[in-house]
Amino acid sequence: MKRILFATLLFACASANAQFDFGRALDLGKKVMQAQEGMKDLTQDEEIALGEQLTAGFLGASPLHPDANLQRYVNRVGKWLALHSGRPDLPWTFAVIDTETINAFAMPGGNVIISSGLLKRLSSESELAGVLAHEIAHVVKKHQVQAIQSAAKGDLAASIGKDLAGDAIARRGGGALAQGAKTWASGMAADLLKDGFFLRPLDRSMEYEADQLGVVIATRAGYDPYGLVGALEMLAQYKGGGDAASVFSTHPPAPDRLGELEKFLPTVERYSGQPQLEGRFKQVVGNAK
Repeated sequence: MKRILFATLLFACASANAQFDFGRALDLGKKVMQAQEGMKDLTQDEEIALGEQLTAGFLGASPLHPDANLQRYVNRVGKWLALHSGRPDLPWTFAVIDTETINAFAMPGGNVIISSGLLKRLSSESELAGVLAHEIAHVVKKHQVQAIQSAAKGDLAASIGKDLAGDAIARRGGGALAQGAKTWASGMAADLLKDGFFLRPLDRSMEYEADQLGVVIATRAGYDPYGLVGALEMLAQYKGGGDAASVFSTHPPAPDRLGELEKFLPTVERYSGQPQLEGRFKQVVGNAK
């Protein structure tokens, strides 16, 4: 409940008219990474600070779903999964955005967002677990941070503002990223939404790795390992309009992901009898207001 309130507070603090694209988020990473000698890895506190600012931007541009029971349910499932991941100590938060756009995404540090449009097209808790576990896997493997670091190696000299760089260098060490994130977020609200959840896609290898690790996390948590497969099969068959565009622009095609998973699934085949929990899922999601 505390994390739901935290997400609500992030929403309240963010500008409702935030306007920017993912490139600006990468700029933040570039500026702060340059300020840290040798492109050092982020500390966990710095990663969390960056993720919280980015989440505030998302929630400032798209409202949370108003059904508190639905939010609690998704948080319970997500946090249970996170306990079975490689980073159970992160301040995990799971939120449902009220939009027909079909997508789910994760921020550095443990904030995971799923759209109500995707949620209501799933058919069981095991499918929800598969989707959330995929996003948890991105955070566990620090895929978003790696993407920022990779971009930061390109055109740093041209993009770094002297004032911010100097300020960050003066604070070199523990709090540099957190301070940079706060400065940036107060000046321009972090809005990673573009035409409804359009994010710059991660590398395909990262997506395939998150699929496999997500299956492992969901299986460890006691769910049918084929939950993610069910969600991907739904996406592969879905013939919706513009509301489907986002997930297909931010992830590899569902058939490609299914093809890669087929190579991995025999390793968890013996757990295929674990529950799917269709009834509990449909009771909560079907009654969401």
